[in-house]
Amino acid sequence: MIRHIVMFQLASSDPAEKDAQVARAKTELEALVGVVPGLRSMEVTRNGAYEGANMDFMLVADFDDLAALEAYQVHPEHEKVAAYIGTIRSGRAAIDFEV
Repeated sequence: MIRHIVMFQLASSDPAEKDAQVARAKTELEALVGVVPGLRSMEVTRNGAYEGANMDFMLVADFDDLAALEAYQVHPEHEKVAAYIGTIRSGRAAIDFEV
């Protein structure tokens, strides 16, 4: 199994706007479970401490294998969510590892 962790910094400085953006991203990303083959689980979480010093939100997703992660990256439903996140983020960091 491959665990995919991505952290995002949002471009907005307005806390209410950030909350709304994360809520939308969470809803759309977590809805991909059962849609994207090989995606076992997805959890999206808003940062809870040190606002401004930490990333704003993160996702943790588990995939059957590396091939499933690679298929997810180009899946049309993921691409829709990624396009939205691309309009609201100013930074991104990711790591993938076997579990």
